[in-house]
Amino acid sequence: MSIVFTNRAAKIWEKDPLSVAENIEKIRKRVERAARHAGRDPEGITIVAVTKTVDVERIQEAVSAGITLLGENRVQEAGDKIRRMGKSVQWHMIGHLQTNKAREAADLFDMVHSVDSLRAADALNEEAGKLGKPLPVLVQVNISGEKSKSGVNAEETMTLIQSMAGMGNLKVQGLMTMPPYDEDPEKFRWVFRRLREMRDRIHQTGIPGVRMTHLSMGMSHDFETAVEEGATLIRIGTAIFGERG
Repeated sequence: MSIVFTNRAAKIWEKDPLSVAENIEKIRKRVERAARHAGRDPEGITIVAVTKTVDVERIQEAVSAGITLLGENRVQEAGDKIRRMGKSVQWHMIGHLQTNKAREAADLFDMVHSVDSLRAADALNEEAGKLGKPLPVLVQVNISGEKSKSGVNAEETMTLIQSMAGMGNLKVQGLMTMPPYDEDPEKFRWVFRRLREMRDRIHQTGIPGVRMTHLSMGMSHDFETAVEEGATLIRIGTAIFGERG
């Protein structure tokens, strides 16, 4: 999918490439075009602003520009930011979840995108129960089989979800994936498509207590392709905040 910017937008980008509010507006327009191209309602897609290593002041700029979901990769970094900013917006855990961080994750986050094992699910369920907090979660699936990526194998996803369905404190609400990186998003469009197809098959089974509402997929370089394939949550960092160290 090719994206054409107006001359005015191009000048703004050159003048101030790290303006958070302007970057968010550009992303929203690109999301709308991709959604319309796929026959989808853009209102069904939400930007999760990925705030890894981003300072609180710039995160506040994103919130002021209308961002309502913030995504963090690490529990400790999220905790520091939440203590400073409060919870006027939702915070989502999008990084790999270590079971020894389950207590903090259950306490801090409004949703965890990255449950990829029964062990992690058990730990989260136990800690959420202690807090009396029903916790929405997504199951991370390693569709591509890339060894460097976290996620349950595609073939084991249904078994994991069936086990999680009986956990009283977790609310399974969809799937998450990360394809291998490539500058050409079309190369791995099939990863997004297969996650959507998997979501649809799981939905059709009607597992009690499981809602296949969300597909968390797509990042700064490939979110338009993900939107065309059904993403409801797109995880955007660099395209909002610029390159980070």
